[in-house]
Formats: sequence, C-alpha cells, structure tokens
Amino acid sequence: MALSESQAPPDAQHYFVCGTEDCKNCQFYCNDCHQPMCEQCRDEHQKNKKTKNHEVVHYKQRKRLIPVEKCKIHPTKDIDLLCEQCQIPLCSKCTATKEHRGHVFTDLEIVFAEKVSQYQEEIDKIRNYFEPVSQDVKIEIAGDVTEIKKIMDGIRIAMRAEAESVKRMVDAVTSDNIEQVNKIEQSLLQTLNSQNQEIDDYINYLNDLIQTCYGYLSPSKIENLTLSLKSKSLKIRAVPETSKPVPPVFTAGQHSKEDVAKLLGKITVPNTKAENRKIKPMETASTQLKPTGKQRKQDREKSDVKQTLSLSSSVTKVREYTMPGVYGVYHISLGKSGRLWASDLNGNLVQLQKIQTSGIINEGYHTVTQDGDLIYTDKHNKVINRLTPHNTISKFIKTGGWVPSSIHSSHINGDLLVGMIKDGEAKVTRYNKTGTEIQNIQRDNKGQGLYSLPRSITENINGDVCVSDYYKRAVVVVDKSGQHRFSYTGQGSLFDPYGICTDVLGHILVCNIYVFSQTVHLLDQDGQFLCLLLTSQQGVKRPRSVCVDDENNLWVGQDITNTVTVYRYLQ
Repeated sequence: MALSESQAPPDAQHYFVCGTEDCKNCQFYCNDCHQPMCEQCRDEHQKNKKTKNHEVVHYKQRKRLIPVEKCKIHPTKDIDLLCEQCQIPLCSKCTATKEHRGHVFTDLEIVFAEKVSQYQEEIDKIRNYFEPVSQDVKIEIAGDVTEIKKIMDGIRIAMRAEAESVKRMVDAVTSDNIEQVNKIEQSLLQTLNSQNQEIDDYINYLNDLIQTCYGYLSPSKIENLTLSLKSKSLKIRAVPETSKPVPPVFTAGQHSKEDVAKLLGKITVPNTKAENRKIKPMETASTQLKPTGKQRKQDREKSDVKQTLSLSSSVTKVREYTMPGVYGVYHISLGKSGRLWASDLNGNLVQLQKIQTSGIINEGYHTVTQDGDLIYTDKHNKVINRLTPHNTISKFIKTGGWVPSSIHSSHINGDLLVGMIKDGEAKVTRYNKTGTEIQNIQRDNKGQGLYSLPRSITENINGDVCVSDYYKRAVVVVDKSGQHRFSYTGQGSLFDPYGICTDVLGHILVCNIYVFSQTVHLLDQDGQFLCLLLTSQQGVKRPRSVCVDDENNLWVGQDITNTVTVYRYLQ
C-alpha cells in the first residue's frame, strides 16, 4: 500500500519504513507508485514485468504527491491537470469545455514536482548560506556590541580620570590663593593693631595732660598756682597719623563652559562613513579559508568534508571497546591517535592508568586539549588539574568558591569551558590556554540564570556553547558572546539530557536518559530536532556519554557496562 505524503517519513530521519515490506533502511522511492522502498524492494520492483519501467529514485529526489482536491465543476473528478494558457488547475473533464478548447494541458503532478524541487533548492540555499551567514553577522554584531561597550567604558574612565586631575589642580590653586589671602590678612591686621596701640597711648597722654591742667586750676594749693605762673604756655601733641588699610581685591576667573570643556578634553565622532560588513559570496561561503598555511589546509579539509558528508540512511556499528576499571561509562574524552578516556559514577578515570578523582555522577568532568593533555576537575579542592602525556599531574586553575562540574577544551581556539556551581547559582566560565579567566556566562538579557547544573558541556563549529543542564532538563545553547540562542527540551516525552557533543556539520548530539526513552537525539545547530539517532533498536540500552572522533564516528558510553561502542552515522 502506498503512503500518502503526510504519512511519508521526514527527510531528516536516519531510516524510513519501507512501504512494501516490514523493513527499514528505506532509501528509494517509486515516483509511479508513490511508494518508499528499501534496496531489496527496489531491485524486486525493477525486475517485476509490471513495474520494471517505473521511475525509482533516491528518497530525497522523489516526486511529491499533489494534494487531493475535487473539481468544483465536476465533483467526481480530481484536479490533476494545469491549463498552460489560463494557468489554473483543473480536472480531465474541464479540458473538453469551451473555455479551454484548444489549450495545452500539463500533468499537475509534474508541475508540482518541479515547484517542490525549485523550493527545495531555495530552502537549501537558505539553510546552507543565507541563514548561516545571517548568524555569522549576528555573532559579528554581538562582538561589535561587546567591543563598543568596552571602548565606551574606557572613554568614561579616561574622562573621569581627566576630571579628577583637573579637580586636583583646582584644589591646589585654590589652596595657594587662600594661603596668600591669609598672609595678606595677617599683615593688614598687624598694621591696624599697631595703629590702635599708638592711639591708646595718645589717649593716655591726653588724660594725663587733663589731670595736670586740673591741678593748676585747684585753689586749694598755692604751690600749684605758682607753678602754673612759672610754666610756659601749654602745647598739646598732635594726634598720631594713621593710614586706612587697602584690602586685596579678588578678580574671578574669566571662563566659560567651553573653556572647561577645552581643559577637560572632548569626544568626537570621526567623520567617516561606516564600512559595510563583508558578506561571503554564496559560491565561496563554504570554502573561505584562514591565512596560515597549516590552518588553511585543515580548514580546506574540513570544508571538503562538510561538502561531501551527509546523514546516512542508517546507523552502523563499527567496533566496540572494553574499559576495565570503570563501572558504567558516564563520560568519555578522545585524545590524539584515538586515545580514549572514560569515567564512571564513582569518579574512576581510566585510560592507560587509573586515576581516582573527586568527580561524581551526572557530570562531564574531563576533556583532552589540542596538545593531548588531559584536563580534569577536582571538585573537593575546587581546582582543575592537568595530566600531560608524560603522566605528570599539576594544578592548573583554582576556581575559588565555585565547584567545577563539567569541562570542555575548545577545538576552535583551545579555550577551556568550565561549568560551575555555587550556593544554588551556576555559570560557565571561559579560560584561555594559560588558565586566565576571560569570560563568564551566567544570565540572559533579562537577568535570569541560564543554568542550574551544567552536567556536560561542548562547543559547536559556529562557536555556540552547548550545555546539558541537569535541573533545567534542557540543552541550553548560547552564542560565543554569551547571548542565549535557544533551549531544547525534548520531543513530547520527558527529557533528561546527559552527555552531549557536536560534529563537523554542526549537529548537536545529546543522550536522553529518561527511563522510558533512553535514546540519542540529533539536532541541527539551531536546535531543530532531526531524529532519534540511536534507540534500543540499535542495541543502545542506557546511553550516558557521546563524542565524535576525527573520522566522524560517534562513540557512545553506557550505564551498567564498561564497553564503549563506535557507530557510523554520516556518509
């Protein structure tokens, strides 16, 4: 029985149910029968005398069924033709009416298929070029916002420093002027006090003179009269000369707001036209390379891989490893030459040798750097340790009061992304290769906390930071500037995210450990669900950890077993 278009499985699924048999791995489609089929059914279909001339194509190249709609003029007939002259859909009976006599008609299914193909091409352009380029512009704008804020903060600091400098100069000049005023005041007061004392002495002289004169006038003593007759005529000393002080005059500074602005400096906006952002041309967008020789080669290889890789129609088990010394593989990290590190819920970390750490269940607490060093967290002592390929352990970063719960070494620039918790708060901190803190991601633009418990953390090819959060039951994704992009909370049933990783195509792969749906979800880099990549049908029972190697294979660790299984899901 043929499937209707609404029943046909989506292109993003990793397998399709065959329309003719109860089997999977449906890669093909018969355009004549409108029926999906597997490789075996295709071969039988093409051998059958009745169907050997049918057009069988890859599923993605199938002709879509046109919507079933009855003709309004002839209700028993389906609309299945297109009048080329009138450009309207109609049924086979309508072709005989006088309105369409002599017109040319085309199978509506062919027209529909052409339109579907045309719009599919447009969708591919949007997804593969316009949308990624737009996201790149958004990232660039976010970087410009951060840079502008940094520049403006610097200008404000410089302005305040300049003002403080001028204030200090003003205070110094004012202090000198006041000291000068004090000295002038002291000199003038000394002069006035001296004059005042001189006048006091003169007044005393006058009082003495008055007393003498009264003595001469007293009739009680004849001696006084005799003395008066003998004395010369009385001569009074003149009043001492004094001078009126000349006080200083304060002349206020002659300045305006413009003078102060000149003194403090001013801000100007360059009279330069803003440069348009450079948008990568569509034909070169996927192959733009970086300048250095080694990086150019690596980027070219990655670009070539992206152009040739796509989701496979099925997931294939490649190989399996046993990791002695762990009881359940809760987190895995891949190093150079395929060196695999695995840890369990008890904090056992194994590769060539076993390390007992303070890691516990629910967290991805180790990663391998570009140089091949193993980096792992010590939750008890709140430090991050480094283990070199020569098995030397050293304390690398102290996280203060924050408890490190998950860690990832960037494949883009070697930065370390560390999920941390403290007193009910959670954040992701970015450190550079030397261990210097360069970024904290904690809240969204509304001030709300982005994380509750960062259980596992990774970075996508576009710089997005992807976190599997325990309490939020979500995959929380922010861009490289720390702006929240989206949160993925599963598909219908309860979602309990665990291990997380990304691949060369920007897919996000995350384990769901909800007891009734223990699967691996596959998302695109914008958080759109593509498919359940791994389920119990592939033998996956309790997936806990995932990572993708340099050959684009998926490594999966599970609970209650010390085996790691490798799958191929890209082709």
